[in-house]
Amino acid sequence: MASVLVVEDDQFVRSALIRHLTEASHTVRSVGTALEALREVAHHRFDVVILDLGLPDLDGAEALKMLRGITDVPVIIATARDDEAEIVRLLNDGADDYLTKPFSVEHLSARMAAVLRRSQAAAADPPSRVLRVGGLAIDPLRRQAELDGTVLDLTRREFDLLAFLAGRPGVVVARRELLAEVWQQSYGDDQTIDVHLSWLRRKLGETAASPRYLHTLRGVGVKLEPPE
Repeated sequence: MASVLVVEDDQFVRSALIRHLTEASHTVRSVGTALEALREVAHHRFDVVILDLGLPDLDGAEALKMLRGITDVPVIIATARDDEAEIVRLLNDGADDYLTKPFSVEHLSARMAAVLRRSQAAAADPPSRVLRVGGLAIDPLRRQAELDGTVLDLTRREFDLLAFLAGRPGVVVARRELLAEVWQQSYGDDQTIDVHLSWLRRKLGETAASPRYLHTLRGVGVKLEPPE
């Protein structure tokens, strides 16, 4: 079972999460502020963090950026906010998933299981060879990608997406397969993939209208191949 940090200032919600996670045999620590969360992560090892956005001392979005500065621990955002633009921004800032309140314990369990599978699989069997596609060099072991010798500043999910496609150069990968293999989800919103592809294209210096490496085949999928 997992070691979980719950960051939630609402005592009722916090107690419910602790009870559910403990009953599911997880080890749980909990705090009510962003600064306490940073302190916990700096001194203890966690498998996943459940982070509320409405914290009293610091907005959760800022807390997420600070967490990403010191750890790669998977973070699931738990928020009452349903603004799509903000959710997209959080995913690009390093969140691994998000849940909109209110949510069921079954939904939380499913999202946690997916995040933990992805994290454990990456840790258990990291590929060792550097993947090369044109001027791209992706090192899965070091989790570093370079374009023409320049290191790319990629989020966790952007790197996972690029590495997955680079392992299949020239092959059209269906969106359903991307959801299953990169997001570890059997279902989801295609817009999540579109957003990450858009940000990845920007960092590769291209656009959907003028692609160099990333090519989308409408209604089919996505492929990564070297520029002609």
